[in-house]
Amino acid sequence: MGIVGGSGYAGAELLRLLAGHPELDLAWATGDSQAGTRVADLYPSLVGVYPDLMFHEYNPVDAEHVDVVFLALPHGKSQELVPDLRTRVSHIVDIAADFRLKDAGLYPTWYGEAHACPELLAQSVYGLPELHRPALATATLIAVPGCYPTAATLALEPLVRHGVIERTGVVVNASCGVTGAGRTLKHANLYGTVAENYEAYGLLTHRHTPEMEQNIGAQVLFTPHLLPMSRGILATCYARPTGATTTGELLALLRHVYAQEPFVKVLDSPPSTKATAGTNLCLITARYDERTNTVVVISAIDNLVKGTAGGAIQSLNIALGFPETLGLPIVGTYP
Repeated sequence: MGIVGGSGYAGAELLRLLAGHPELDLAWATGDSQAGTRVADLYPSLVGVYPDLMFHEYNPVDAEHVDVVFLALPHGKSQELVPDLRTRVSHIVDIAADFRLKDAGLYPTWYGEAHACPELLAQSVYGLPELHRPALATATLIAVPGCYPTAATLALEPLVRHGVIERTGVVVNASCGVTGAGRTLKHANLYGTVAENYEAYGLLTHRHTPEMEQNIGAQVLFTPHLLPMSRGILATCYARPTGATTTGELLALLRHVYAQEPFVKVLDSPPSTKATAGTNLCLITARYDERTNTVVVISAIDNLVKGTAGGAIQSLNIALGFPETLGLPIVGTYP
């Protein structure tokens, strides 16, 4: 298999996880801005598994020598490559947002441009196994969810589906480490900007909003925040109940829904990002506040694993007929 755009943080996490996967062998990784650079020079943590692998510029001919291609590119770039790749490889896993939204009309509003190949949107399968496992079994084009939508969807979708919360007025306040913004050097990501700071961004306009609404089946007001740490997402979600409920009932429902899910665990205590670091886990808890008549659901994930590279491999495992958990960590690093 190959990775197009392997020099970014998502690509580096794919490289790390693929190194421990017993059935997936990496043939090449591109990184146009790092062409000619050894993977181990850019990411010394990978020297033990990729001592000689070099990043190179993408050539479509490369795809003829692999069965699977991961696309870890900025938004809009995958659309340029996928039509051709469909003729060259059996499976494409797109980590960007290019094939996540089923309504092509949403792309100009939220991404600033029309979709280049809208006819392929219906052919892509949204890569969240907890919602789309049967469809993933035959998928050849997988659209990996965004990191924020992964955390929010796993927290809220079961409650909407079972009619426990209203479909309007849902609020998602989520915070992410700086790797969620990518490796590109910019003022917002500098140490002097991020350290000892906590701020909201993308007010009312964040691109993950329509993706959340598509998944959850509800109107969502989403506010993302930047945390002064490397990785992790904590999503605190608020909604109005449709009727009488209790904290115990909320937890019981979530435990029932996720009882057979290998990577979603429902906790009595509030989850933390540290507990998910390096794992493909999503940790969830819920509360009902009688005083304000509000349902609160909190979820935590590692944005680079369950929120990106791990979620991508989990979906690909299903598509290739491998055990879903193959090569994916469930034990985090601590402290």
